[in-house]
Amino acid sequence: MYQLSINALTEAAFLAQYWQKKPLLIKQGFQNFIDPLSPEELAGLAMEDNIESRIVTNHDNHWDAHHGPFEDFSLLTEQHSTLLVQAVDHWHPQAASLLEPFRFIPNWRIDDLMISFSTPGGGVGPHLDQYDVFIIQGQGKRRWRVGMPDASLKQFAQNKSLLQVEQFAACIDAELEPGDILYIPPGCPHEGYAVENAMNYSVGFRAPDQKDLLSSLADHLIDAELGTTRYSDPDLSLRDSLGEVSRQDKGKIRTMLESILHDSDIFDQWLGQTLSEPKHEMDLAPLDPPLTADTLQDDISPQDTLVRSGGVRALYQLTTHTVIMSVNGQNFTLPLEVLPAVKKLTDQSCTPVSSLLSEFACLEFKQTLTTLINDGSFYIEDWV
Repeated sequence: MYQLSINALTEAAFLAQYWQKKPLLIKQGFQNFIDPLSPEELAGLAMEDNIESRIVTNHDNHWDAHHGPFEDFSLLTEQHSTLLVQAVDHWHPQAASLLEPFRFIPNWRIDDLMISFSTPGGGVGPHLDQYDVFIIQGQGKRRWRVGMPDASLKQFAQNKSLLQVEQFAACIDAELEPGDILYIPPGCPHEGYAVENAMNYSVGFRAPDQKDLLSSLADHLIDAELGTTRYSDPDLSLRDSLGEVSRQDKGKIRTMLESILHDSDIFDQWLGQTLSEPKHEMDLAPLDPPLTADTLQDDISPQDTLVRSGGVRALYQLTTHTVIMSVNGQNFTLPLEVLPAVKKLTDQSCTPVSSLLSEFACLEFKQTLTTLINDGSFYIEDWV
């Protein structure tokens, strides 16, 4: 397991002083760092149909981006090229363990682990991200420049899938070695180029914008056949102007829309679904033959450990009378008395079965746990 050290800062001090405020170079954030996978293993993942990957090249200042899957790696030249693979935590358990030290940030905010391999001079150019990221240096060395947010910086497209930004003043200019970590807040321009063959691990965070949330809410209302209240105006009276949408009309429409957001049942169900929905394909193995809730306690041992599969998003919300547990876009409404077990399953990646036994008296909890094991969201480690 990787142990994170943030320049002698506590996690609370880091959040107070740096999180979404300014970038930070963390020297030897992981001491004696060992890469969880090799460049060859990364290339193997980039050959799979359901794993998102790219090769970016910058020869003679001409930028190209090529999308996988790749049958060969002739594009990955000895210089000025980078292979990037998204959501590796969904497919590689050892790589997924790199996310664990960063789980002092709420789980729903953590997105995925992107891994890149670059040859000397390779990178994706100066650019902006609209989300937080920790970039961990693996084998090799990489030179990084990071600036503070600057609204005057102009962005431009090198091609359809490679958005870059003009040169910027750097507040961090450093060569990272294995185990060094760079924290970059949203909107900070940055660029990194490999000094030698180098592996980098990017822990990215979710930051949905208003249009994403509104679009997701609209989809939820359509799918669940909700939001069917129609506009009405029984108090309508004659007006001097028939072309105007009056202040009263606008107020009624706004109230109609706001009523959806103020409906706790609709809002909570939608929020759990959308925040737990994975963006990328997953490597889940449904159990065959499946378990049943009636025999669950007989089929698993108190000595077993329940493990959340790589990339599975699990979170919960408290309501007045229930706890809503959301896993990969599916909601489970449970009684409040099983909250301790729900906390364990959503807070931790691994949970001893022995710590859940007291909640097995609740049929709804047993049924939920059985479903999550059967669909592969959780699995029993070393189950014989």
